Amino acid sequence: MFNHLLSLLIWLPIVGAIPVLLAGSGRPNTARWISLLVAVLTFVLSLFLLTQYNAADSSKQLGESYLWIASLGVHYGLAVDGIAVALILLTSFVGILVIVGAWEVIQNRPHQYMAAMLVLEGLMIGVFCATDALLFYVFFEAMLIPMFILIGIWGGPRRVYATLKFFIYTFLGSIFMLVGLIYLYLKAGSFDLATLAALPLSMREQTWLFFAFLAAFAVKVPMVPVHTWLPDAHVEAPTGGSVVLAAVMLKIGGYGFLRFSLPIVPDASEAYAWVVIGLSLIAVVYIGYIALVQDDMKKLVAYSSVAHMGFVTLGIFIAFMLVRGAGNLDATKLGMQGAMVQMISHGFVSGAMFSCIGVLYDRLHSRQIKDYGGVINVMPWFGFFYVLFAMANSGLPGTSGFVGEFQVILASFQANPWIALFAAFTLIIGAAYTLWMVKRVLWGEVTNPHVAEMKDINGREAFVLIAFAAAVIALGVWPQPLIHLMDSSVSQLVQQLGNHKI
Repeated sequence: MFNHLLSLLIWLPIVGAIPVLLAGSGRPNTARWISLLVAVLTFVLSLFLLTQYNAADSSKQLGESYLWIASLGVHYGLAVDGIAVALILLTSFVGILVIVGAWEVIQNRPHQYMAAMLVLEGLMIGVFCATDALLFYVFFEAMLIPMFILIGIWGGPRRVYATLKFFIYTFLGSIFMLVGLIYLYLKAGSFDLATLAALPLSMREQTWLFFAFLAAFAVKVPMVPVHTWLPDAHVEAPTGGSVVLAAVMLKIGGYGFLRFSLPIVPDASEAYAWVVIGLSLIAVVYIGYIALVQDDMKKLVAYSSVAHMGFVTLGIFIAFMLVRGAGNLDATKLGMQGAMVQMISHGFVSGAMFSCIGVLYDRLHSRQIKDYGGVINVMPWFGFFYVLFAMANSGLPGTSGFVGEFQVILASFQANPWIALFAAFTLIIGAAYTLWMVKRVLWGEVTNPHVAEMKDINGREAFVLIAFAAAVIALGVWPQPLIHLMDSSVSQLVQQLGNHKI
């Protein structure tokens, strides 16, 4: 059975959604328990995957390959490296927490909500496992469907607008990627990613393909200026949808750069790295200022996600300046490692922040900062977790939010001190918008009588917040296990950056 471990990880939650749907609206608790069982089993399998993966081996492992579309030579190809394993663990971990978090909150068709979450989890794991470009694209696009449903059915009053904007942005970006993949297939006769990475391409071809991939993955990250769908999607999404969107789905954009842009079009990636670095710095600084003026908590954290994900793309593309310019392999590796650690850390921190906002919304049915004030007087345990996650969002040393950002800043300094200066500016802006939100929500006197009636977190909410807190502190205090897991894969990526196709 474990010879097909990756397929099990993908299809267990997808197939597990069927009995959840069959439970129907007449048996909501049955649907909830089945979905929780499936999510827990998926997480257990991801832990087993961790034990089977050899972190010292940089090659793709646990591979599966079956002929899928014979006429096109397309294979159902799966394999993982250390980066993929880390992201699969993140996905299955978050999968449990969103099921538990929605346990009592989702009363309208809970069986459909839970089923959509499970299908989404399986499709996201599929993206991280795929070694065939067409299979990657199928998983990449199929993710839109359950998220579209989650926002469109269980979202806020402007959910139709948000879902259409989300779908149009992400789908249009992916069309350019599909055109690029078709061109590569006609040239190589294969969709296998390793074959495409070895395919000789002229600079002209690489340039067109680079911007085709950039269109798809920049929207998914999202990068400036194609980021405007994200705040609307977050504001209208249910809490679980926001958690999954921020914690996992945004990472697929960064992961796509690693699997497509860097190995397939390395010369164009080097030539146009300045474009991505510039957009990343705009996200880090400018979007931080936009977050500073938000009066909706969800929108503020959504904009902060754009700023923090800017560190991911900065760390990935600053590597080209280092390895091909200064030839500093240690700094190159540090920047790439920082980008990967930031992806995982942001998954924990952003998921935790949206969970906290969900706790407040469930009680007061408002996300407006002005409606709160003095919450810590009536919800002290909630206040503890809220401050912890706010500190992590600000990049406080000892939390996971510090590790990746600090690594990227150190690497950036080796490439250009001015880039490092702008990147480090986020530590000031991030603290400003996050702590100002905390000050207005938690501290002061209780002026709203409805706030005075709010109850502290219950056992279900405590479980979710404690799990996120443990992950944030563990990664902040002891990041070495995560770095070791991804080390050989990152080293191989750094070596590939030095390859030229022209």
